[in-house]
Amino acid sequence: MSEPTSEPKNEPKNEPKNEHSADQFPHELDHFWAVIPAGGAGTRLWPLSRQTSPKFLHDLTGTGRTLIQATYDRLVPLVADRMIVVTGRAHQDAVVAQLGALGPDAVVAEPSARDSMAAIGLAAALIERRDPDAVMGSFAADHAISADEAFRAATATAVEAARAGWLVTIGIEPTHPATGFGYISVGDALGDVPGAFAVREFVEKPSASVAASYVSAGYRWNAGMFVVRPGVLLDLLAEQDPEFAAALRGIAADPSTLGEAWPSLPKVAVDHAVAEPAAAAGRVAVVPGAFGWDDIGDFASLEALLRTGDGMTVLGNAGLVRAIDSSGVVVPASGRFVAVVGLDDVVVVDTGDAILVTTLARAQDVKSIVAALKEDGHDHLV
Repeated sequence: MSEPTSEPKNEPKNEPKNEHSADQFPHELDHFWAVIPAGGAGTRLWPLSRQTSPKFLHDLTGTGRTLIQATYDRLVPLVADRMIVVTGRAHQDAVVAQLGALGPDAVVAEPSARDSMAAIGLAAALIERRDPDAVMGSFAADHAISADEAFRAATATAVEAARAGWLVTIGIEPTHPATGFGYISVGDALGDVPGAFAVREFVEKPSASVAASYVSAGYRWNAGMFVVRPGVLLDLLAEQDPEFAAALRGIAADPSTLGEAWPSLPKVAVDHAVAEPAAAAGRVAVVPGAFGWDDIGDFASLEALLRTGDGMTVLGNAGLVRAIDSSGVVVPASGRFVAVVGLDDVVVVDTGDAILVTTLARAQDVKSIVAALKEDGHDHLV
């Protein structure tokens, strides 16, 4: 891979801002492709999110659009029809149905889950063959983002940096010292790309005290958004695992080999496979994202996202819920009436075949129920 054409400058770090404002950035970006990895089961959102109907297929924001539809809506002004969705075979039909305007040829079905490097890498290999001048951006199907114009402005700046040869990530400004997200250490400004900065390192999910120190030091949340030229991404992968990169390019050259080649691909996240070693080599840039972001990882984050007051938050038909002296979140997905009396910070989810009752403080532990159901042989419930 060629070195980025812009080297990080040894000068005081500028205040993070984007060159493009919400009212002046280019809407459709030439040769820019969007990749949407749509995987995962969202086990902390059980019983609403299941293996057969994961969270990206649900409307979790009350807008009338599912998470993957909202992701599509956000990206269309930038890419038009230059989009690839990579999802599991079990979800292919549902994705095609929800994204009818995209067309079935743009939805690639993985034979099995191999983590994000395989999914994003395959999309990169396909785009590399279709458009030699392409820049691609990978954006998860199950994230909630507010201020779409600010998101697109940050993406436009990231595309400029990617054209110069950088692997670029969009860093989210922390709203609190979260322990469930990875962080990005922001370095010096890039001289040739206003609004972009060098990445010193990626760091894993920290303890509460370390997270507080990261926030104070100006670190950004790592939301897993990457913008890069497809060939740069695959060449970076080849430096770490040449056989992996060659296999992805081989599948793109002959898609009929997908079923045979896929099971042997390493199961590794793109962060570990490419982003972290590339950052250590000084080849990753970050663009600060001035927009709201949440990965809706559990019912506590869902409640915080939807909360409009101090009482009960309802996802769905509020007429089916009556709360007295109570607070928290209720999801009456079964259509049955739910009453809550005298409970604070409670979580109640009713899907008809299962009922979850917990607290916001224990929302992260819902995944243990999914593990227990599998252990007990109740696979039909997960």
